Amino acid sequence: MNLKDLVRTIPDYPKKGIMFRDITTLMQHPAGFRRTVDEMVYPFAGSSITAIAGIEARGFILGGAVAHQLSIGFVAVRKKGKLPWQTISVEYELEYGTDEVEIHIDSVEAGDQILIVDDLIATGGTAAATTQLVRDAGGEVVGASFIVDLPELGGRARLEEMGVPVRTLMSFEGE
Repeated sequence: MNLKDLVRTIPDYPKKGIMFRDITTLMQHPAGFRRTVDEMVYPFAGSSITAIAGIEARGFILGGAVAHQLSIGFVAVRKKGKLPWQTISVEYELEYGTDEVEIHIDSVEAGDQILIVDDLIATGGTAAATTQLVRDAGGEVVGASFIVDLPELGGRARLEEMGVPVRTLMSFEGE
């Protein structure tokens, strides 16, 4: 089974010229979803990772499954204003404006070894902000794992410049 064949491409979504890579079709496929989670887990089995930082929203699904398989904790990385308790946050640049992500102040402790998980790495803005959040909280980002890489948008290189090893299961050319 080729996992890449299970990812649906939707042209001109959300705007003209974008080729949207939809992983919901992969997640609907029982064997494909199981294999995806297994491939995201196996490089880290037996490692010193203490928690997964899953980025809202598909990173919650994938990160929760990976955390379960590794028998470790899960840290929810959410858009500003979505978490119910005290938080720390990082603002980051978007194509037009800024956004902000946050975590609870007690979700990462000094010395925690964190793996960032999300469905796709494009420009890397949210993953870079998540890296900064973990570091601000005293944790160490030991890697980032994604299903899809869009290499032309530079996100992987951006994270690697921050000293974060990146693992992806597949890549697609274009946006």
